Amino acid sequence: WIYDFNTQLQEPVDKIKVSELAARHSALNFLFPRAFTPVFGNNWVAVTRKAAQSVADAFNSMVSRGEDRATARRYILQSVVAMFSEDIGLLPESLFTSLLDECRRGANAYDLIGGLFRQMNEPKPARGGRFAGVDYFNGGLFATVDPIELQLPEIGLMLDAAKENWSRVQPVIFGTLFESSLGKEQRHALGAHFTYEADIQKIVRPTIVRPWEERIAAAKNVAELLELLRQLRAFRVLDPACGSGNFLFVAYRALRELEQNLLLRLFTQDKRQFEKVGTASGISPKQFFGLDVNDNAVETAKVTLMLARRLAGRQAHEFWDAHADVLPGGDTHALQFEKDLPLDNLDANIVCADALFTPWPEVDTIIGNPPFQSKNKMQKEFGPAYVQKLRAAYPAIPGRADFCVYWFRRTHDHLKAGQRAGLVGTNTIRQNYSREGGLDHVVQHGGTILEAVSSQPWSGEAAVHVSIVNWIKGEVAGDKTLQLLTGTDREGPWEKKTVPLINSSLSFGTDVASAKRLQTNADAKACFQGQTHGHEGFLLTPEQAAQLIKVDEKNCEVIFPFFAGDDLLSTCPPVPTRSVIDFHPRDVLTAGRYSKPFSIIKKLVLPDREAAAREETERNKEVLEKNPDANVNQHHANFLRQWWLLGWARAEMIRQLSKLPRYIVCSRVTKRPVFEVVSADIRPNDSMAVFAFADDYSFGILQSGIHWSWFIAKCSTLTERFRYTSDTVFDTFPWPQ
Repeated sequence: WIYDFNTQLQEPVDKIKVSELAARHSALNFLFPRAFTPVFGNNWVAVTRKAAQSVADAFNSMVSRGEDRATARRYILQSVVAMFSEDIGLLPESLFTSLLDECRRGANAYDLIGGLFRQMNEPKPARGGRFAGVDYFNGGLFATVDPIELQLPEIGLMLDAAKENWSRVQPVIFGTLFESSLGKEQRHALGAHFTYEADIQKIVRPTIVRPWEERIAAAKNVAELLELLRQLRAFRVLDPACGSGNFLFVAYRALRELEQNLLLRLFTQDKRQFEKVGTASGISPKQFFGLDVNDNAVETAKVTLMLARRLAGRQAHEFWDAHADVLPGGDTHALQFEKDLPLDNLDANIVCADALFTPWPEVDTIIGNPPFQSKNKMQKEFGPAYVQKLRAAYPAIPGRADFCVYWFRRTHDHLKAGQRAGLVGTNTIRQNYSREGGLDHVVQHGGTILEAVSSQPWSGEAAVHVSIVNWIKGEVAGDKTLQLLTGTDREGPWEKKTVPLINSSLSFGTDVASAKRLQTNADAKACFQGQTHGHEGFLLTPEQAAQLIKVDEKNCEVIFPFFAGDDLLSTCPPVPTRSVIDFHPRDVLTAGRYSKPFSIIKKLVLPDREAAAREETERNKEVLEKNPDANVNQHHANFLRQWWLLGWARAEMIRQLSKLPRYIVCSRVTKRPVFEVVSADIRPNDSMAVFAFADDYSFGILQSGIHWSWFIAKCSTLTERFRYTSDTVFDTFPWPQ
């Protein structure tokens, strides 16, 4: 039996008899010294990818030829339910596939498929005809039926999807693969990413499963077990950034499994309880709630959770077959199960709304994976009006905190005493401003972090490293579990420790998160970020720079070698690979005397800065119309006022360096402590951390292990690389005098 616990927890990806090894050895390709892609015979992920690709392509085809987007989406999701249903026994076998096949041979899809969907919304079953045996599904997804006249290629795509074995399609990843491909013709479901269930379990198990397992194990008698059963069947879960519902699906299945194990213990202690309680599940999808701004994701999440009950019911049959000995007389015929249909109407549970400006329902736990939007991209992604509204609503969160931090703070404030939460965030939530706005708030307001992953690559679509945090609102004694990925990929190696306390930095070492800036360091004016050119027009190749200086020697007064982090870490010996035109501190008239460099900047930089300032003015008009008192962005207007100068020339840094024959640099983003001494004739790029020291003693301090340890404890990160920040690293470092 071959398992891949990242992608397929419930079933092995293949089962191979020893006698079949010669013929089926390709399934073991991953064992070879040079691993090849294995070929599995029970790969549910592959089945899910194919199914998702086909239905997404059919949707994209409908929309591209003019069908209303919401109508096409509802039609496709109705079709998805029909495909699942005919393969798991909710519809007559192969009914939907047969209808599609008739359409392929010339029958009218508008009438046939539309008729099926109307019958699926009819409480009275058909007494005869094509749809005899079709039960009532629900008045949510099927309340509105808008038939679509499918074109032949779309029928082909739908038929390809229907022929897949939908009993093996995994809703936990189907929704993500399907939803991420809607409206994106060049990016099919086959290439889309999904979140590994193993990663979702890092939230669901510590936040929901393990606490319930402990409570069930601690129950002393039948009365306590019955009370736990009552509480479990009333337990409510919220995902305030639910996407296509994969976290909610896993949480629902987890509660069903907990319920089965609780009933098993109850019947083991007292078989008479079987007659009173039965085996029909009391866990309902209506105990699960979600919010998301993406309407495609919300509608997909409803379908994902609707199907969860039926799929969990199949697993319940298998569970009780395996534990028939606890049943009266060991007879599985006495088993009771909830009705498969109608499916639940979840329109009131899964809602399309902005979670940061919408009331949250009262629940018992909160889980999820909030949006991975960095602070630097929020203005561009959401617009200045939204960012202004966000910061006005959450003034205690630093403006330089990442977007996901708002969910951490809102989640903790929504919890009642004793309730738990588990969220995934960018790994910057344990650093600097994001930590201050989120995890510092959690631990300073009664929260205890119980289990966390400090940093790991995320399996989902975003190419980021994440932190995973599970906490409770209240104090809990005893050991906590902290994990840290010390390798460069998901496979490890991992460092896992049991600790008495997990700090808000999610670090094993001494917690220096609260170390304050030292005034003597700040006053020294010794650490800077290098120059930000702000426009490619300021940059020259060394050959272009040499030619301009050859034309007029005085141009060397405004043209300098420009040293960047890549030059330091990637060239040997490390030398600048570009030059920069830097007119600072000259005014426009003085700069104009350097005619050739000035004409380059006027031609390349000025038009772009004028255009950017115009766009900014238009955006600001929109903000001020909604709120005349809003603080609008003058970023590009300021650039235009000094269009001939670098974006950030770092005047104070240049003044300090002008007093020295040389200075020290390191790359601001790095994996290891590489420092270098640089001639003062060279300008440092903004990818450099710059230290205004010329002496060997200071170089020794910066290169020391003590400084490196302080650096990695206090810095922020970019994926798995460390980022030197002057205010948090240098200004707090206790410099040996």
